[in-house]
Amino acid sequence: MSYTGWILLTASLVGLSCGFIGVLLILRRMAMMADAISHTVLLGIVVAYLVTRELSGVHMLIGAVTAGLLTSLFVQWLHARGVQQEASIGVVFTSLFAIGVVLIATKVGNAHLDIQHTLMGEITYIPWELTELPWIGAVPEAVVLLSGVLVVVVGVILAFYKEWKITSFDPALAASLGIPVVLMHYVFMSLVSITTVAAFDAVGAIMVVAMLITPAAAAYLWTDRLLVMMGLSGVFGVIAAFMGYYIAVWLDTSISGSMAFSTGIIFMISFLFSPRHGLASRLVRPVDQI
Repeated sequence: MSYTGWILLTASLVGLSCGFIGVLLILRRMAMMADAISHTVLLGIVVAYLVTRELSGVHMLIGAVTAGLLTSLFVQWLHARGVQQEASIGVVFTSLFAIGVVLIATKVGNAHLDIQHTLMGEITYIPWELTELPWIGAVPEAVVLLSGVLVVVVGVILAFYKEWKITSFDPALAASLGIPVVLMHYVFMSLVSITTVAAFDAVGAIMVVAMLITPAAAAYLWTDRLLVMMGLSGVFGVIAAFMGYYIAVWLDTSISGSMAFSTGIIFMISFLFSPRHGLASRLVRPVDQI
């Protein structure tokens, strides 16, 4: 595959994984948790490096997932003690992210881990970091990791589809039916953390947040069916990846930034022209049908 092909495949895998997870975030009204976790995983990554002195390996994933779960626990703990949900998220994610930034500046600044890399990622380097797979040959490490994460995300969503649907729309009903709502919540937070850290090194925090929230929000405007919404969200993520890459080539600018910007373009098109909730559709629709 060509250099461009690997970059587009990597970004498309991010768009699919984040798109599927993002729909559940939107339905659970936890969109800002995506922003929080995409930043606080930095602390888990830095701590994992300080413990092992290795910049790659499963320990990075474990550290990031732990940081994501701690973020969720701290937010829930503060909210249970009277702090508003939005304020809890703001306090926890800024504090943990700041600790990660301080540790980078003082301990790991010479380890090719910096704030620019954290925010924007290094997707242009993806095709050069290869690993050998049996019967396939040399494949970028990020593609292997993101492919595995996509399989896990799709598998867990399909395996517990009924539970995700009920707990997302009516947690009280789910609890009355004997579904472990709290356990499902933390399983979901683990999925968000795994997806985030898998995409973190390749595309950076900004694109992770954009891919988790914006395609799902756009898909929400087009349909009320959960499976269709997930499918649309994943498709929008892939379209944003392709659109953003060619915008970046045209303007000679950041690829990840352009892909994040493209998700905004897709959302605005959906906001204006989606058949049911679009602004233009509302203007031309008879009053008695609104």
